[in-house]
Amino acid sequence: MIDLKRLSADPDYRRNVERKRVRPGLVDEVVDLYTRSRQHSSQIQQLRAEQKRRSKEARGQPSDELRELASLVKEREAQLRDDEARLRELALQLPNAADDSVPEGGEDDGEVLRTVGSPGAAPALDHAAFGDAMGFVDMPRAAETSGSRFAYIMREAALLELALVTYAMNTVARHGFVPVVPPTLVRERTMEEAGFFPTDRSQVYGVDDGELFLVGTSEVPLSAIHRDEILTPDLLPARYGGFSSCFRREAGTHGKDTRGIFRVHQFDKVEMFSYVEPHLSNDEHDLILSIEEEIIGGLGIPYRVVNIASGDLGAAAAKKYDIEGWLPSEDRYRELTSCSNYTDYSARRLRTRVKSDRGTELVHTLNGTGCAISRTLVFLFEHYQDPDGRFAVPDVLRPYTTFETVEPRK
Repeated sequence: MIDLKRLSADPDYRRNVERKRVRPGLVDEVVDLYTRSRQHSSQIQQLRAEQKRRSKEARGQPSDELRELASLVKEREAQLRDDEARLRELALQLPNAADDSVPEGGEDDGEVLRTVGSPGAAPALDHAAFGDAMGFVDMPRAAETSGSRFAYIMREAALLELALVTYAMNTVARHGFVPVVPPTLVRERTMEEAGFFPTDRSQVYGVDDGELFLVGTSEVPLSAIHRDEILTPDLLPARYGGFSSCFRREAGTHGKDTRGIFRVHQFDKVEMFSYVEPHLSNDEHDLILSIEEEIIGGLGIPYRVVNIASGDLGAAAAKKYDIEGWLPSEDRYRELTSCSNYTDYSARRLRTRVKSDRGTELVHTLNGTGCAISRTLVFLFEHYQDPDGRFAVPDVLRPYTTFETVEPRK
């Protein structure tokens, strides 16, 4: 949730909110409700003071004036409760303000900050055909079992997946991120406080009649570790590296990436999550990005780093970097990982604060993909197949797989 007082008083802050995807008229409606609620709250305080004064003068003897005043207080309090409930409902729909360094525009307007590695030529088989030919991926049987956009990861590819998990978890742990295997089912409150509800509700699977929800990233349960806590500077930065299976409906992607495992409903992911003092969040963002580059660079995948434009940012992100890997079969870069600075957006909902010499203030939270396993396999299938149809395991994964190559199936 954003700072409503600042939204009402700071034109630059409001402009950065409106740079993102915001329903027309929503900001005006929120500001009007916030102003009215503040006025009603002030009026109620004045009425209560008057009620107390008159009651004292009447020495406990009821009068028509006192009864009318009490009735007016109750009426105004009920109206304030209604206004505050509506205000909260609308305020939850507002996105975090974009950082000043975020470029204008939409999906195609991100700023390429750097390119690392040389794009290669397309292999003999694209990732979907290679996964099928090697017996690595079985989507037809998974479709019979679970429906479209599910897959069986088979044979050596299953061991390669586990190797990727270990490689990524070891890397983030080496950088001070506490390894965590978190719950993958969370309450609605947790989804809301993490910044995913109400805006991303269409992407989430609900179970148990809506009492619990399957997470699309371990960022969600990691964000709740310090819910409603006041931390001290010596406990920060608090860094966590989560591993979990993740589930997404992929609503709105009908017809996109239907071949292979680039976009599936269930996948495993290593995620980084940080709680930091506000003045250090930009530095933390750079650190998370550098770890992502270390992981992808270690795998030998050519990539570029993109500063995402304001219209393509998720609701919670003030700034986001994508790392896009080169996918030879498509002759273009595709998103492989991302990392975001949420500033105080989620912390305001979570009431996670830090108490220091500067006083008590909301922490800043950040997150970044350590490794999205299925999507990374897509890139490895194309970059590590040789002309004879073999698959060569990347050097950094060989200590975990115990094999170096995989021969094509006869």
